[in-house]
Amino acid sequence: MAQFARPPVLDAIRETLEALRRRIEAGDAPAPPPVDIIMAEVRERLTAGDRDRIRYAINATGILLHTGLGRAPLAPAATQALGRLAGCANMQIDLATGLRGKRSATTEALLCRLTGAEAALVVNNNAGATLLVLAALCEGREVVVSRGQLIEIGGSYRLPDCITRSGARMIEVGTTNKTHLRDYAQAIGPETAALLRVNPSNYRIVGFSKEVSIRELTTLKQDHPDLLVLDDLGCGALVPMERYGLPAEPTVPDSITAGADLAFFSGDKLIGGPQAGILVGRRDLIEQIRKHPLTRMLRICKLTDMALQETLRLFLTPETLPETNHVYRMLTVSLNDLRQRAESIREAALARAENLEMEIVSIESAMGGGSMPATSIPSIGLAVSSGALRPEMLSHRLRDRETPVIARIESDAVILDMRTLLPGEESELIEALVTLTPPKESMP
Repeated sequence: MAQFARPPVLDAIRETLEALRRRIEAGDAPAPPPVDIIMAEVRERLTAGDRDRIRYAINATGILLHTGLGRAPLAPAATQALGRLAGCANMQIDLATGLRGKRSATTEALLCRLTGAEAALVVNNNAGATLLVLAALCEGREVVVSRGQLIEIGGSYRLPDCITRSGARMIEVGTTNKTHLRDYAQAIGPETAALLRVNPSNYRIVGFSKEVSIRELTTLKQDHPDLLVLDDLGCGALVPMERYGLPAEPTVPDSITAGADLAFFSGDKLIGGPQAGILVGRRDLIEQIRKHPLTRMLRICKLTDMALQETLRLFLTPETLPETNHVYRMLTVSLNDLRQRAESIREAALARAENLEMEIVSIESAMGGGSMPATSIPSIGLAVSSGALRPEMLSHRLRDRETPVIARIESDAVILDMRTLLPGEESELIEALVTLTPPKESMP
């Protein structure tokens, strides 16, 4: 137990002895219990707590933005930059003058350059950005939103609750499947502060449906010059996703060009950065929001700022994103390359593993993370099975490692999706497969 500090060891001993006393009193354990049993239970308590810590894991699920796995894996440029922050950083100091500087200035400048916006602000996540915008600009007044866009996302976040908490009053227009420009126009009154368009990131309404674009909404400002048009873009694409074989997704530059006063979106989805909420748009509105008390409560730390800054830099040369950004690499890797990866892993694992069967199969990956829910991405996987263990046990054993391997179960087999593996993870995955089942001579 030398690898554990004294305080947790003492806690584990006390908890183990207390549990043993209760079992002895209930007649479920011998008195006194053997020392080896006591020590074994102490060690189990220590290692169980150690297993629960956050640590590196391999995503073999086929979900590119897996919320349970931290969504987008950070680009190498971002992780290398974080490693350089072991000491202090010029987070809020002007190096030219030595005086107090502007927080996140470089990140905000990058956002303006990439989106065409006048100003930008970064907070902890997009739910926080939405709350902040509404509280700073719409408190006590009306916000008009389509019924078809009253979203609920993971963690029981509901847009109507957010609007209420901000102090604004929600005015619903249209129907679940159809909302027209006239619906918004008829709802505008002397108490209306903003029209809010929301990207339904985690669902789609298809068929007999209609929604109003940001460009159309801005035409209503002609008769109501003080009216704000707000665009909650959710996953926040900075580049056209059609380039990567995906359906068209509203982009942030398109929203700004169309005349949105503000657009807000996530930093950890289609950007591939850390969790963050990003606001871009009119300078006067951003400055008004910056002075709101909630801004201080929702601001980001130096780690988030650095990781986001380095991720945004990658979009200055969008043609290289498949080489520099893991999200876009996963999107663009060819089926032939995925099949070769699967064949290499299968051959290496079967050369050393026993009681395993592995078949290369055609499967489908998904974006995940509340992005493009109706979109599937063709992929290649390894279907792993064993006559000795059920798929559920195989999956458990893959997870129960120092470097957990997270897979999915389909058709009575564990599926390892090649698309979401990061470069260099093949060797760790092979070791996990080799030790997955007991050798034949040890089987009963």
